[in-house]
Amino acid sequence: MMQFAKRMEGIKASDIREILKLTENPEVISFAGGVPDPKFFPVNEIREITGLVLREMGGKVLQYNTTEGFLPLRQAIAARMNKAGMTTQAENIMIISGSQQGLDFSARLFLDKGDAVVCESPSYAGALSAFRVYMPEFIEISTDDEGMNTFELETALKTNDNVKMVYVIPNFQNPTGKSWSLQRRKDLIKLANRFSLPIIEDDPYGDICFGDEKLPTLKSMDTEGNVVYLGSFSKTFCPGLRVGWLDAASPVLQKYNIIKQSSDIHTNALAQAEIARYLELYDFDAHLDVINETYKKRRDIMLEAIDKYFPANCNHTIPGGGLFIWVQMPEPANSRDLLLKVLQKNVAFIPGETFYPNEGIKNTFRLNYSNVGESRIEAGIKTLGQVMKNTI
Repeated sequence: MMQFAKRMEGIKASDIREILKLTENPEVISFAGGVPDPKFFPVNEIREITGLVLREMGGKVLQYNTTEGFLPLRQAIAARMNKAGMTTQAENIMIISGSQQGLDFSARLFLDKGDAVVCESPSYAGALSAFRVYMPEFIEISTDDEGMNTFELETALKTNDNVKMVYVIPNFQNPTGKSWSLQRRKDLIKLANRFSLPIIEDDPYGDICFGDEKLPTLKSMDTEGNVVYLGSFSKTFCPGLRVGWLDAASPVLQKYNIIKQSSDIHTNALAQAEIARYLELYDFDAHLDVINETYKKRRDIMLEAIDKYFPANCNHTIPGGGLFIWVQMPEPANSRDLLLKVLQKNVAFIPGETFYPNEGIKNTFRLNYSNVGESRIEAGIKTLGQVMKNTI
Protein backbone atom coordinates (compact mmCIF):
# COMPACT_ATOMS: atom_id res chain seq x y z
CA MET A 1 0.00 0.00 0.00
CA MET A 2 1.27 3.49 -0.86
CA GLN A 3 2.65 5.37 2.14
CA PHE A 4 2.02 9.10 2.44
CA ALA A 5 3.94 11.66 4.49
CA LYS A 6 2.78 11.88 8.10
CA ARG A 7 1.93 15.56 7.66
CA MET A 8 -0.95 14.50 5.38
CA GLU A 9 -2.72 12.70 8.23
CA GLY A 10 -4.32 15.89 9.52
CA ILE A 11 -5.11 17.34 6.10
CA LYS A 12 -8.60 17.02 4.66
CA ALA A 13 -10.52 18.50 1.78
CA SER A 14 -11.84 22.02 2.24
CA ASP A 15 -15.38 22.05 3.61
CA ILE A 16 -16.04 25.18 1.61
CA ARG A 17 -14.97 23.59 -1.66
CA GLU A 18 -17.10 20.53 -0.97
CA ILE A 19 -20.15 22.68 -0.24
CA LEU A 20 -19.55 24.74 -3.38
CA LYS A 21 -19.82 21.57 -5.45
CA LEU A 22 -23.39 21.24 -4.20
CA THR A 23 -24.24 24.75 -5.33
CA GLU A 24 -23.42 24.24 -9.02
CA ASN A 25 -27.13 23.65 -9.58
CA PRO A 26 -28.41 27.03 -10.89
CA GLU A 27 -31.57 26.62 -8.83
CA VAL A 28 -29.55 26.90 -5.62
CA ILE A 29 -29.32 30.36 -4.09
CA SER A 30 -25.77 30.22 -2.82
CA PHE A 31 -24.47 32.48 -0.09
CA ALA A 32 -21.54 30.07 0.28
CA GLY A 33 -18.74 31.22 -2.01
CA GLY A 34 -16.42 34.10 -1.27
CA VAL A 35 -16.14 35.00 -4.93
CA PRO A 36 -16.58 38.19 -6.95
CA ASP A 37 -19.39 38.66 -9.44
CA PRO A 38 -18.03 37.64 -12.88
CA LYS A 39 -20.01 40.37 -14.58
CA PHE A 40 -17.29 42.75 -13.37
CA PHE A 41 -14.47 40.84 -15.05
CA PRO A 42 -13.15 43.18 -17.80
CA VAL A 43 -13.36 40.54 -20.52
CA ASN A 44 -13.26 42.90 -23.50
CA GLU A 45 -10.40 44.94 -22.10
CA ILE A 46 -8.38 41.83 -21.34
CA ARG A 47 -9.02 40.50 -24.84
CA GLU A 48 -7.62 43.69 -26.34
CA ILE A 49 -4.74 43.91 -23.89
CA THR A 50 -3.72 40.30 -24.47
CA GLY A 51 -3.38 40.94 -28.18
CA LEU A 52 -1.44 44.13 -27.49
CA VAL A 53 0.93 42.43 -25.04
CA LEU A 54 1.56 39.49 -27.37
CA ARG A 55 2.29 41.80 -30.30
CA GLU A 56 4.67 43.97 -28.29
CA MET A 57 6.46 41.42 -26.13
CA GLY A 58 5.21 37.96 -27.04
CA GLY A 59 8.59 36.29 -26.75
CA LYS A 60 9.23 37.85 -23.35
CA VAL A 61 5.91 37.06 -21.66
CA LEU A 62 5.83 33.49 -23.01
CA GLN A 63 9.36 32.82 -21.77
CA TYR A 64 10.60 32.11 -18.26
CA ASN A 65 10.57 35.27 -16.16
CA THR A 66 12.23 36.57 -13.02
CA THR A 67 11.09 35.11 -9.72
CA GLU A 68 10.38 38.56 -8.29
CA GLY A 69 7.89 39.27 -11.05
CA PHE A 70 7.27 41.62 -13.97
CA LEU A 71 8.90 44.93 -13.02
CA PRO A 72 6.22 47.27 -14.49
CA LEU A 73 3.56 45.46 -12.46
CA ARG A 74 5.63 45.66 -9.28
CA GLN A 75 6.14 49.37 -9.90
CA ALA A 76 2.42 49.91 -10.45
CA ILE A 77 1.57 48.03 -7.25
CA ALA A 78 4.14 50.01 -5.27
CA ALA A 79 2.64 53.25 -6.58
CA ARG A 80 -0.84 52.19 -5.51
CA MET A 81 0.39 51.12 -2.08
CA ASN A 82 2.20 54.42 -1.58
CA LYS A 83 -0.92 56.29 -2.62
CA ALA A 84 -2.80 54.35 0.08
CA GLY A 85 -0.36 55.49 2.78
CA MET A 86 2.22 52.72 2.74
CA THR A 87 5.88 53.38 2.00
CA THR A 88 7.34 50.80 -0.33
CA GLN A 89 9.13 50.30 -3.63
CA ALA A 90 9.13 47.71 -6.37
CA GLU A 91 12.24 46.06 -4.90
CA ASN A 92 10.21 45.06 -1.83
CA ILE A 93 7.43 43.41 -3.84
CA MET A 94 7.25 39.89 -5.21
CA ILE A 95 4.41 38.75 -7.48
CA ILE A 96 2.82 35.52 -6.27
CA SER A 97 0.18 33.13 -7.60
CA GLY A 98 -2.64 34.63 -5.56
CA SER A 99 -2.25 35.60 -1.92
CA GLN A 100 -3.02 31.97 -1.05
CA GLN A 101 0.49 31.14 -2.24
CA GLY A 102 1.80 33.82 0.10
CA LEU A 103 0.11 32.06 3.01
CA ASP A 104 1.73 28.75 2.08
CA PHE A 105 5.13 30.41 1.69
CA SER A 106 4.77 32.20 5.03
CA ALA A 107 4.10 28.94 6.84
CA ARG A 108 7.01 27.31 5.04
CA LEU A 109 9.29 30.17 6.06
CA PHE A 110 8.33 30.61 9.71
CA LEU A 111 6.81 27.37 11.02
CA ASP A 112 8.38 24.10 12.10
CA LYS A 113 6.36 21.21 13.46
CA GLY A 114 5.00 22.13 16.89
CA ASP A 115 5.53 25.87 16.50
CA ALA A 116 2.56 28.08 17.24
CA VAL A 117 0.77 30.49 14.94
CA VAL A 118 -1.52 33.10 16.46
CA CYS A 119 -4.72 33.94 14.58
CA GLU A 120 -8.09 35.54 15.06
CA SER A 121 -10.96 33.38 16.21
CA PRO A 122 -12.59 32.75 13.78
CA SER A 123 -10.16 33.11 10.86
CA TYR A 124 -9.87 32.46 7.13
CA ALA A 125 -10.25 28.72 6.49
CA GLY A 126 -7.88 28.76 3.51
CA ALA A 127 -5.08 30.11 5.66
CA LEU A 128 -5.69 27.50 8.33
CA SER A 129 -5.50 24.79 5.68
CA ALA A 130 -2.25 26.18 4.30
CA PHE A 131 -0.70 26.33 7.76
CA ARG A 132 -1.83 22.84 8.83
CA VAL A 133 0.46 21.23 6.25
CA TYR A 134 3.40 22.32 8.41
CA MET A 135 1.86 20.85 11.59
CA PRO A 136 1.79 23.87 13.90
CA GLU A 137 -0.26 24.55 16.98
CA PHE A 138 -2.92 27.24 16.71
CA ILE A 139 -3.46 29.87 19.38
CA GLU A 140 -6.85 31.47 18.82
CA ILE A 141 -7.43 35.00 20.08
CA SER A 142 -11.00 36.14 20.51
CA THR A 143 -12.35 39.07 18.51
CA ASP A 144 -14.92 41.76 19.14
CA ASP A 145 -16.18 44.71 17.11
CA GLU A 146 -12.72 46.32 17.23
CA GLY A 147 -10.83 43.23 16.08
CA MET A 148 -8.45 40.92 17.88
CA ASN A 149 -8.37 41.25 21.68
CA THR A 150 -4.80 42.51 22.09
CA PHE A 151 -4.87 42.12 25.89
CA GLU A 152 -5.57 38.44 25.38
CA LEU A 153 -2.88 38.35 22.71
CA GLU A 154 -0.29 39.86 25.04
CA THR A 155 -1.06 37.22 27.67
CA ALA A 156 -0.71 34.48 25.07
CA LEU A 157 2.66 35.80 23.94
CA LYS A 158 3.92 36.02 27.51
CA THR A 159 2.93 32.44 28.29
CA ASN A 160 3.90 30.73 25.02
CA ASP A 161 7.52 30.77 23.92
CA ASN A 162 6.91 28.83 20.70
CA VAL A 163 4.88 31.49 18.85
CA LYS A 164 6.57 32.09 15.49
CA MET A 165 3.98 34.04 13.50
CA VAL A 166 0.83 36.15 13.85
CA TYR A 167 -1.75 35.93 11.05
CA VAL A 168 -4.48 38.57 10.79
CA ILE A 169 -7.00 40.10 8.35
CA PRO A 170 -7.56 43.62 9.72
CA ASN A 171 -9.82 44.86 6.88
CA PHE A 172 -13.32 43.37 6.44
CA GLN A 173 -12.19 40.02 7.73
CA ASN A 174 -13.09 36.66 6.28
CA PRO A 175 -15.37 35.25 7.68
CA THR A 176 -16.82 37.92 9.98
CA GLY A 177 -16.62 41.08 7.88
CA LYS A 178 -15.20 42.95 10.90
CA SER A 179 -12.46 45.55 10.70
CA TRP A 180 -9.91 46.39 13.36
CA SER A 181 -9.96 49.75 15.12
CA LEU A 182 -6.95 52.05 14.77
CA GLN A 183 -5.95 51.44 18.39
CA ARG A 184 -5.96 47.65 18.00
CA ARG A 185 -3.73 48.00 14.95
CA LYS A 186 -1.30 50.14 16.89
CA ASP A 187 -1.35 47.70 19.80
CA LEU A 188 -0.52 44.76 17.56
CA ILE A 189 2.43 46.57 16.01
CA LYS A 190 3.79 47.35 19.49
CA LEU A 191 3.47 43.72 20.54
CA ALA A 192 5.14 42.47 17.37
CA ASN A 193 8.03 44.84 17.93
CA ARG A 194 8.30 43.88 21.58
CA PHE A 195 8.32 40.13 20.91
CA SER A 196 10.12 40.32 17.52
CA LEU A 197 7.34 38.46 15.74
CA PRO A 198 6.42 38.49 12.06
CA ILE A 199 2.88 39.62 11.27
CA ILE A 200 1.26 38.22 8.14
CA GLU A 201 -1.22 40.92 7.11
CA ASP A 202 -3.69 39.42 4.65
CA ASP A 203 -5.55 42.22 2.84
CA PRO A 204 -7.58 40.91 -0.11
CA TYR A 205 -10.65 42.99 0.79
CA GLY A 206 -9.16 46.39 1.63
CA ASP A 207 -10.25 47.95 -1.68
CA ILE A 208 -13.82 46.68 -1.29
CA CYS A 209 -14.78 49.51 1.02
CA PHE A 210 -18.25 51.06 1.37
CA GLY A 211 -17.20 54.15 3.32
CA ASP A 212 -15.07 57.18 2.56
CA GLU A 213 -12.39 56.63 5.20
CA LYS A 214 -9.94 53.73 5.18
CA LEU A 215 -7.93 52.88 8.25
CA PRO A 216 -4.16 52.57 7.79
CA THR A 217 -2.78 49.12 7.13
CA LEU A 218 -0.45 47.44 9.59
CA LYS A 219 2.21 47.68 6.90
CA SER A 220 1.96 51.47 6.93
CA MET A 221 2.68 51.45 10.70
CA ASP A 222 5.57 49.01 10.51
CA THR A 223 8.89 50.53 11.62
CA GLU A 224 10.84 47.31 12.30
CA GLY A 225 10.19 45.29 9.15
CA ASN A 226 7.97 42.80 10.99
CA VAL A 227 4.93 43.02 8.70
CA VAL A 228 4.60 40.86 5.60
CA TYR A 229 1.77 42.29 3.53
CA LEU A 230 -0.28 40.11 1.17
CA GLY A 231 -2.37 41.72 -1.57
CA SER A 232 -4.41 40.24 -4.38
CA PHE A 233 -6.22 41.06 -7.61
CA SER A 234 -8.53 38.07 -7.16
CA LYS A 235 -11.41 39.85 -5.45
CA THR A 236 -11.18 43.12 -7.38
CA PHE A 237 -10.12 42.05 -10.88
CA CYS A 238 -9.99 38.41 -12.06
CA PRO A 239 -9.37 35.47 -9.71
CA GLY A 240 -8.66 33.12 -12.60
CA LEU A 241 -5.44 34.98 -13.44
CA ARG A 242 -4.10 33.97 -9.99
CA VAL A 243 -2.03 37.11 -9.44
CA GLY A 244 -1.28 38.56 -6.03
CA TRP A 245 1.70 40.14 -4.37
CA LEU A 246 3.81 40.06 -1.25
CA ASP A 247 5.52 43.10 0.28
CA ALA A 248 8.26 42.55 2.84
CA ALA A 249 11.53 43.99 4.11
CA SER A 250 14.46 43.08 1.87
CA PRO A 251 16.06 40.36 4.09
CA VAL A 252 12.69 38.66 4.50
CA LEU A 253 11.78 39.01 0.83
CA GLN A 254 15.02 37.24 -0.12
CA LYS A 255 13.84 34.19 1.84
CA TYR A 256 10.46 34.25 0.11
CA ASN A 257 12.25 34.52 -3.21
CA ILE A 258 14.21 31.33 -2.52
CA ILE A 259 11.01 29.52 -1.57
CA LYS A 260 9.23 30.61 -4.75
CA GLN A 261 12.19 29.52 -6.88
CA SER A 262 11.78 26.04 -5.47
CA SER A 263 8.00 26.10 -5.90
CA ASP A 264 6.90 27.40 -9.30
CA ILE A 265 9.88 29.57 -10.39
CA HIS A 266 7.63 32.55 -11.15
CA THR A 267 4.01 33.60 -11.48
CA ASN A 268 2.30 33.49 -14.90
CA ALA A 269 4.22 36.11 -16.91
CA LEU A 270 1.46 36.77 -19.43
CA ALA A 271 -1.09 37.42 -16.68
CA GLN A 272 1.33 39.80 -14.96
CA ALA A 273 1.86 41.78 -18.16
CA GLU A 274 -1.89 41.91 -18.79
CA ILE A 275 -2.62 43.39 -15.38
CA ALA A 276 0.28 45.84 -15.65
CA ARG A 277 -1.01 47.11 -18.99
CA TYR A 278 -4.59 47.31 -17.66
CA LEU A 279 -3.40 49.49 -14.77
CA GLU A 280 -1.58 51.68 -17.28
CA LEU A 281 -4.41 52.10 -19.80
CA TYR A 282 -7.56 52.02 -17.66
CA ASP A 283 -8.89 53.63 -14.49
CA PHE A 284 -8.72 50.86 -11.90
CA ASP A 285 -10.19 53.11 -9.20
CA ALA A 286 -13.26 53.73 -11.36
CA HIS A 287 -13.54 49.96 -11.79
CA LEU A 288 -13.46 49.60 -7.99
CA ASP A 289 -16.13 52.28 -7.58
CA VAL A 290 -18.57 50.31 -9.73
CA ILE A 291 -17.88 47.10 -7.80
CA ASN A 292 -18.25 48.80 -4.43
CA GLU A 293 -21.51 50.48 -5.37
CA THR A 294 -23.03 47.13 -6.37
CA TYR A 295 -21.69 45.15 -3.42
CA LYS A 296 -22.84 47.82 -0.97
CA LYS A 297 -26.34 47.62 -2.43
CA ARG A 298 -26.34 43.84 -2.07
CA ARG A 299 -25.05 44.06 1.48
CA ASP A 300 -27.83 46.47 2.37
CA ILE A 301 -30.48 44.21 0.83
CA MET A 302 -29.14 41.24 2.78
CA LEU A 303 -28.97 43.15 6.07
CA GLU A 304 -32.53 44.38 5.63
CA ALA A 305 -33.74 40.85 4.84
CA ILE A 306 -31.89 39.42 7.86
CA ASP A 307 -33.57 41.94 10.14
CA LYS A 308 -36.92 41.10 8.58
CA TYR A 309 -36.80 37.30 8.45
CA PHE A 310 -34.25 35.93 10.95
CA PRO A 311 -35.21 35.06 14.53
CA ALA A 312 -34.77 37.99 16.89
CA ASN A 313 -32.35 36.05 19.10
CA CYS A 314 -29.72 35.84 16.33
CA ASN A 315 -26.87 38.33 16.01
CA HIS A 316 -25.01 39.41 12.89
CA THR A 317 -22.19 41.70 11.85
CA ILE A 318 -22.63 44.85 9.74
CA PRO A 319 -19.54 44.96 7.54
CA GLY A 320 -18.22 48.24 6.19
CA GLY A 321 -16.79 46.47 3.15
CA GLY A 322 -15.62 43.10 1.94
CA LEU A 323 -17.84 40.19 0.99
CA PHE A 324 -19.26 38.63 4.16
CA ILE A 325 -21.81 38.81 6.96
CA TRP A 326 -21.33 36.61 10.04
CA VAL A 327 -24.34 35.21 11.89
CA GLN A 328 -24.44 33.84 15.42
CA MET A 329 -27.41 31.77 16.54
CA PRO A 330 -28.23 31.00 20.18
CA GLU A 331 -26.73 27.80 21.55
CA PRO A 332 -27.17 24.87 21.13
CA ALA A 333 -28.10 25.58 17.49
CA ASN A 334 -25.91 23.74 15.00
CA SER A 335 -25.21 25.41 11.65
CA ARG A 336 -24.32 22.10 9.92
CA ASP A 337 -27.73 20.71 10.79
CA LEU A 338 -29.28 23.93 9.53
CA LEU A 339 -27.33 23.68 6.28
CA LEU A 340 -28.63 20.19 5.56
CA LYS A 341 -32.19 21.45 5.94
CA VAL A 342 -31.86 24.58 3.81
CA LEU A 343 -30.01 22.71 1.06
CA GLN A 344 -33.23 20.77 0.59
CA LYS A 345 -34.84 24.12 -0.19
CA ASN A 346 -32.01 25.13 -2.55
CA VAL A 347 -30.22 27.61 -0.27
CA ALA A 348 -26.59 27.30 0.83
CA PHE A 349 -24.13 28.96 3.21
CA ILE A 350 -20.89 28.03 4.96
CA PRO A 351 -21.08 26.68 8.54
CA GLY A 352 -18.90 28.65 10.94
CA GLU A 353 -17.17 25.63 12.44
CA THR A 354 -14.74 25.41 9.52
CA PHE A 355 -13.26 28.83 10.39
CA TYR A 356 -12.00 27.80 13.82
CA PRO A 357 -8.58 26.09 13.86
CA ASN A 358 -9.18 24.12 17.03
CA GLU A 359 -12.55 23.09 18.46
CA GLY A 360 -15.15 24.69 16.24
CA ILE A 361 -18.05 26.71 17.53
CA LYS A 362 -21.17 25.20 15.99
CA ASN A 363 -23.76 27.99 16.21
CA THR A 364 -22.27 30.39 13.64
CA PHE A 365 -22.27 30.67 9.85
CA ARG A 366 -21.01 32.89 7.02
CA LEU A 367 -23.09 34.56 4.32
CA ASN A 368 -21.71 36.02 1.07
CA TYR A 369 -23.53 38.74 -0.85
CA SER A 370 -21.10 39.64 -3.66
CA ASN A 371 -22.10 36.96 -6.16
CA VAL A 372 -25.87 36.82 -5.61
CA GLY A 373 -28.30 38.90 -7.65
CA GLU A 374 -30.40 41.41 -5.72
CA SER A 375 -33.70 39.64 -6.41
CA ARG A 376 -32.36 36.32 -5.16
CA ILE A 377 -30.85 37.69 -1.94
CA GLU A 378 -34.18 38.42 -0.24
CA ALA A 379 -35.71 35.15 -1.45
CA GLY A 380 -32.79 33.13 -0.11
CA ILE A 381 -32.65 34.93 3.23
CA LYS A 382 -36.42 34.56 3.63
CA THR A 383 -36.16 30.80 3.11
CA LEU A 384 -33.20 30.55 5.46
CA GLY A 385 -35.02 32.57 8.11
CA GLN A 386 -38.11 30.37 7.90
CA VAL A 387 -36.02 27.23 8.39
CA MET A 388 -34.15 28.84 11.28
CA LYS A 389 -37.38 29.70 13.06
CA ASN A 390 -38.48 26.09 12.76
CA THR A 391 -35.10 24.75 13.88
CA ILE A 392 -33.55 26.86 16.64
